[in-house]
Amino acid sequence: MWVQRGGPTDHPLVLYEYDPSRSAEVPKRIFEGYEGVLQTDGYDGYGALGREPGVVHVGCWAHARRKFTDALKGYGKKRKKGAKRSAKHSKAEAGLRFIQKLYAIERTLADATPDERLRGRQERSLPVVNKLRAWLDGALGAVVPQSLTGKAVAYLDGQWPKLVRIFEYGHVPLDTNAVENAIRPFALGRKNWMFADTVAGARASANLYSLIETAKANGTEPWAYLLHLFTELPKAQTPADIDALLPQHAEIPDGVR
Repeated sequence: MWVQRGGPTDHPLVLYEYDPSRSAEVPKRIFEGYEGVLQTDGYDGYGALGREPGVVHVGCWAHARRKFTDALKGYGKKRKKGAKRSAKHSKAEAGLRFIQKLYAIERTLADATPDERLRGRQERSLPVVNKLRAWLDGALGAVVPQSLTGKAVAYLDGQWPKLVRIFEYGHVPLDTNAVENAIRPFALGRKNWMFADTVAGARASANLYSLIETAKANGTEPWAYLLHLFTELPKAQTPADIDALLPQHAEIPDGVR
């Protein structure tokens, strides 16, 4: 199930699309002709999209942060009580602290306009990014590549060109958490439909989840939205009528809520 989130920040759209394949051809088809900023995690299948004309491919700081968090968790399990921290453990902590500083700055910009956030990122975040890059250059040759910290460092280095591009914009979030939050309800419910195994059923699920999650993203209670939709849909006569019923556009009467 491929999930996208986009549109204006005050009227976001969450779109699910089913495809039996997980190959790079799927996002290439989905985003054919798209121009603009495209934010993804580090899955290799998205790599070709960044080479498409008009596409600015940016990364996800949460995935980079998670690699260092996982490294710390792994070393914490192995370390005996009272034992000194290893160099790998210390480097994982150092890398994580840099990323945490970026998130701390971002929290202070949560209510800023895109222009204000861009200015804040340029003035406050970029110096942290530059220090992180200098630290990363030193860490690359100082940790075992196959260690947990080594993998975290390599991931950060590999994603770096996409990660730093975020700071050229004020409207792009640091991470893909919003779309991951939209994926979570579907993932949690998978065991409820283990035997719903037709393509038509998967596509129907994608359509329904698109409506429900878009309603939630726009602050509309799903039951109220569906009640409004099924009440008004039979009256729709034109594409414009149907468009007005989409959850990012729908105006739910107060009595229905």
